[in-house]
Amino acid sequence: MRKRARIAVIGGGQNCEHDVSCASAAAVRAALDPSRYDAVSLTIGRDGTWHGPGGQPLDPSTSGSLAAAVDVLATCDVVLPLVHGPLGEDGTLAALCELAGVPYVGSPVRAGALAMDKWATKLVAEAVGVRTAPGRLVTRSSTVDFTGPVVVKPVAAGSSFGVRLVEHEEDLGPAIEAALELDERVLVEEVITGREIDIAVLDDPDEGRRTGPPLEIVVSSGLFDTTVKYDGSADFVIPAPLTDVEAKALSDAALRVYEVLGCRDIARVDFFLTDEGFVLNEVNTMPGMTAQSQVPKMFAAAGLSYPDLLDRLIRSAAAR
Repeated sequence: MRKRARIAVIGGGQNCEHDVSCASAAAVRAALDPSRYDAVSLTIGRDGTWHGPGGQPLDPSTSGSLAAAVDVLATCDVVLPLVHGPLGEDGTLAALCELAGVPYVGSPVRAGALAMDKWATKLVAEAVGVRTAPGRLVTRSSTVDFTGPVVVKPVAAGSSFGVRLVEHEEDLGPAIEAALELDERVLVEEVITGREIDIAVLDDPDEGRRTGPPLEIVVSSGLFDTTVKYDGSADFVIPAPLTDVEAKALSDAALRVYEVLGCRDIARVDFFLTDEGFVLNEVNTMPGMTAQSQVPKMFAAAGLSYPDLLDRLIRSAAAR
């Protein structure tokens, strides 16, 4: 990289996580050391139009803005694609960077697509011995019998959008319909009773692949849904109070799933810890990246500051 590296920071996106992605991108831009990095702001509008610094469209026509964005990316040393959810985290932006020939932070195309698909993630995890919640895949043509409390969630959406706990039979149909508004496929899973524990995995250019201190999400009641996730009512306990055996088992499982999915650079692997052991919930290949998000807080607890975490991610991408 040149002495002051040019870093494209992409936020926004064409999905329900648009605002969350904008927050991640803004926080990253503010945290990058200006003596080392020249942060170039790019934002994907809800309509797909690309915007540059100051929010101005890169091209007056929507059809031309993507070409203009590729021109900007070609001038950059590294891309930080901070678009969570579909048309971003699902491998879409990774594919764009691959085609443009620009190094980027995060998982490659296949890993992003697999991890974004919660059904595919379940199949991969079960194949390597990591247990997941029993459930079934549902489409608009499916018939679902209510067998007890279930969690309904879109197969490919993030930030808990569309996720509902269904405790009564009459609520199952509306919950599935709401999830189908976000994805054409829906998961209906058995409710898992246990502690919510997250493990962050980092490909550290200085120390090699490692996990951060485990984080426990403590909520007063119900699910860790979209409202609770962003209203500040949840507590993050770092490190989570675990036995050495539990901590090692969770770390090993997170690393195993990260590797078999083909993840790279950074990911957050979410589990439930039950009386019968741990159960994988999901994998986020581009988790929230503000200083107050789970992954930066986990590594901060291990002594790796937010700017240093970003620096290591950028250096990893630049070295490829």
